[in-house]
Amino acid sequence: MSFFEELKRRNVIRVAIAYLITAWLVAQVLQLLFESFGTPEWVMKTIIVLMAFGLVFAVIFAWAYELTPDGIKRESEIDSTATSSPVTARRLDRAIIIVLVLAVGYFAWESRFSRQDPAMVEATSDSGNVEYQLPAQLDLDPSIAVLPFADMSPDKDQEYFSDGIAEELLNLLVRVDGLTVASRTSSFSYKNTPLNIAEIAEELQVNHILEGSVRKADNRVRITAQLIDAATDRHLWSDTYDRELEDIFGIQGDIANAIVLALRSELGIETGEQAVKVDAATENLDAYQLFLEARGLFIARAELPRAVGLFERAVELDPGYARAWAGLAATYSVMRSWGHYERDYIDLSRAAAERAMELDPELSTAWAAIGQYAVNEGDMLSGLDHLDKAIELDPNDATSVLWRAIATSMLGFHQESIAYYRRCLELDPAYENCRRHLALTYFILGDNEQGLSLFRQGLELGFRSAEHQLLPRFITLGEDLLAAKVVWRDDRFGSTFPGKEILDAIRHPERDHSRGLRKFLAHLEQVGIAPSEWSMYLVHFGAYHLAAPAEFTNRWIWLGENRPFRQTEYFKLFLEALGAPSYWRERGFPPACRPISDDDFECE
Repeated sequence: MSFFEELKRRNVIRVAIAYLITAWLVAQVLQLLFESFGTPEWVMKTIIVLMAFGLVFAVIFAWAYELTPDGIKRESEIDSTATSSPVTARRLDRAIIIVLVLAVGYFAWESRFSRQDPAMVEATSDSGNVEYQLPAQLDLDPSIAVLPFADMSPDKDQEYFSDGIAEELLNLLVRVDGLTVASRTSSFSYKNTPLNIAEIAEELQVNHILEGSVRKADNRVRITAQLIDAATDRHLWSDTYDRELEDIFGIQGDIANAIVLALRSELGIETGEQAVKVDAATENLDAYQLFLEARGLFIARAELPRAVGLFERAVELDPGYARAWAGLAATYSVMRSWGHYERDYIDLSRAAAERAMELDPELSTAWAAIGQYAVNEGDMLSGLDHLDKAIELDPNDATSVLWRAIATSMLGFHQESIAYYRRCLELDPAYENCRRHLALTYFILGDNEQGLSLFRQGLELGFRSAEHQLLPRFITLGEDLLAAKVVWRDDRFGSTFPGKEILDAIRHPERDHSRGLRKFLAHLEQVGIAPSEWSMYLVHFGAYHLAAPAEFTNRWIWLGENRPFRQTEYFKLFLEALGAPSYWRERGFPPACRPISDDDFECE
């Protein structure tokens, strides 16, 4: 008997075929599951290696052993006249047929959901832009959330890039008439969540989810995207794009148009013949990648000095990159309010915003940054006009709406500011900074129950911002634990921070706190912070003459606990520096203040 005939007799070939088909089918299913859950790529590679070793083991086992009615026995122990190989062969043939049917079924299913219907697309190429002939609108109310794309890159170091691609697609979908798109902050808060698609959609109040993955290695990128009906968990569309990286804007254009095509055809969004177009904001790919990384850090308010450095490198590589200049201006504008004082960020913000506007006068971020600069400089009229222009250019920019709300409340128009805060949260329900400032507004208006409820929502999520302005109210309400958390949060102020003296000054305003004031001023000098940045504490030490406006942190003046300060001439000087009286004389006084002459006013 030849060696090949012996292999057939011992069913080695059948075992190898059955093993290979089964392994392929298992690998396909696992790959699908791993992409959905964002499993690291090394896991799949490890499984494939193990499967390869398993094939060797299966072949050796089939050669050396045989399955008999008495169990598994070594081939050398079986009488060749009593072998059960034919029976085993028939069983293996049936197993191979079953596995082949499953493999063909999976292949048909996968092909059904990964190809586009060519009858749905009428495409023409014009300088890389793709135009689509799209169907008329159906009577639907579609909405969608774009989840952060999974980073499938080999080293797992391209998360900023995958997040950036998802955000770019989100920004494109926002432009589609008739489609409601969940905000970036809200959608991205579900990164690595254990919730399923239906639960995420319910919380975000959308009926469709777009998810995907990005694999970037060297100069190639593979982007997979799929559109899911949240109610049925049915895949409405999916596709994979495997391209060179140089034409990243072309890739985005292709993906966006394919997604919008699917949305318009499946969801029935009204459209004419116009396709979504992606403008190449820069021809420098390195500058674009720096921009994506910096923007992610800015939005998360994480590693802001690093975000500044990345934006600065981006505009150095491409001095004509307007979006990078605008992002740099916005980041500069918040640096001091997040505890960074090492540079003149106010003037830097103005210069960067002006450069962005020179390059692109329609960039809402640049208008907002200049508006914030003007507010910080005490020019409330110009500041609010610029913020209004930013909102006009991009009504869906929650940050511009938030900055408008803060400026409005600083001027004493608290009820009016609530409408802006609510609009901010409507645009972005997960925008905790907006929720925190709304809580402060309710405290100012005396609605402590609502204020505490909103404050605790953010606190449960670990959000920390604007809380020092609320310290006197926490003490008034007997919330000593909250007060302690505010004063000694994260030990970030060092061991010399006089938290006990601050609490004592607020609790006992009738006492002499000159010693605590000296200790507090010495601490500020030691850490290099201007006293004006902590005016909300200085007034409780009785140092009214040192109080001065600071960025984002001036609304504490309207709390009831600070009424004694409002009855002094120093309060009027504070407001003059803030630019409030000039604004009031031009556009009207807030409910708590009134003019008593052409040059004077009084506030409650």
